[in-house]
Amino acid sequence: MALALEAVTRLVRGQPHIHSTDLTLEKGTMNVLLGPTLSGKTSLMRLMAGLDRPTEGRILWEGADVTGMPVQERRVAMVYQQFINYPTLTVYENIASPLRLLSNSRAEIDRAVRSTAEMLKLTPMLTRKPLELSGGQQQRCALARALVKGAGLVLLDEPLANLDYKLREELRVEIPRIFEASGAIFVYATTEPEEALLLGGNTATLWEGRVTQFGPTPTVYRQPKDATTARVFSDPPMNFVACRKHGTEVAFGNGQAVTATGPLATIPDGTYRAGFRANHLDVTRHGGDAVAFDCVLTGNEITGSETFLHLAHGPEAFVGLVKGVHQLPAGEPFTVWVDPAHIYLFDADGRLAAPAAYALAA
Repeated sequence: MALALEAVTRLVRGQPHIHSTDLTLEKGTMNVLLGPTLSGKTSLMRLMAGLDRPTEGRILWEGADVTGMPVQERRVAMVYQQFINYPTLTVYENIASPLRLLSNSRAEIDRAVRSTAEMLKLTPMLTRKPLELSGGQQQRCALARALVKGAGLVLLDEPLANLDYKLREELRVEIPRIFEASGAIFVYATTEPEEALLLGGNTATLWEGRVTQFGPTPTVYRQPKDATTARVFSDPPMNFVACRKHGTEVAFGNGQAVTATGPLATIPDGTYRAGFRANHLDVTRHGGDAVAFDCVLTGNEITGSETFLHLAHGPEAFVGLVKGVHQLPAGEPFTVWVDPAHIYLFDADGRLAAPAAYALAA
């Protein structure tokens, strides 16, 4: 069982919402759609569900063309950011409602409701009304209603965005377990790279209606095929700075050069853009080959155990994520360091020229 999108596009009033997309999702896989707001995640999900028809291309389910098939005739379930339950019905009746529409027998409904409730740890709440539940329990109820009818494709559109941190963490752990138990194709949309990493499976990165890369989540994170994917799969977005490879050296805009080793040694001489993630920027020097960047501190944000540093390096704006509390005055000169093993190089067209050495060793 697989869902396949073949050269699918979506135009709305002549404007492209989804550019030509080829994507195949296999049975029993967790698939994350990762991208910023308006990158096309919901548009792509609506095409998968049959809520919208593609402008061009076709959609196949288990080898059959379902491009024009209405959503009511598909084995699809969808859960939205604004979780929806029937407030006057009990949890039991909420979960049972899709099966009653299918005219299942009372015994079949009871068996399916109770097994689904057990899977989602809702058995003690079956007689309660949704408003008597916590936010996480209400979202689990919405998930149960989506799963109970045995949908082969389950679409989750930022389902945890409106929950507090504790509830998000709880459900992030539970969703992979629920997914494994159901055996369905799961598609989960999020704006948060951390959430994609926690969920695992496969990730498709989206930018302005294009799928820039799709593959196993750790691979897409560690070896982005281009600078756009690297920017999408980094929070804060990846930092970039111009550099030049010449012979055995890589020279940066501030005049500092490092020996080109590992992947950096294998690429042709030329001009590149170096990229490194915020958490790979250090406020102290670790190792003699660390690259120093002389910056001006423009601000800092203390989150508790970590500090975001906002830095100006000439025309470039850097963001660093460092451990500990750092209360530093803005406007002061500030030097930061980056281990060359954490540096990616991208060519003039944004394509990955050399992956970071650490990513190949992971």
